[in-house]
Amino acid sequence: AQKHKEAREKEIYEEAKKLEEELEKITVVIKTKTGENGKLFGAVTTKEIAEYIEKEHSLGIDKKKFDLDEPIKSVGEYFVKIKLHPMVNAKVKVIVTEK
Repeated sequence: AQKHKEAREKEIYEEAKKLEEELEKITVVIKTKTGENGKLFGAVTTKEIAEYIEKEHSLGIDKKKFDLDEPIKSVGEYFVKIKLHPMVNAKVKVIVTEK
């Protein structure tokens, strides 16, 4: 049983590594309404980022796995960390532009 558990854990780790490679190739582009100085009306949240990845790349990632200290509130380029596994974190590039 222990060997099976270790094999399963290794498999989960390897799946997370593959997903990390796929995610690191992705650039999420979110177009949103902005006010003056590139400030957003509202904010870009992990939910929107997760939805974009699922819609554009067919990868379902739970928004709770995203590590975003606070919602994105202005136009620009960001890197958002995704916790895929205790030892695997992917970084996704997020570009926020005006609509």
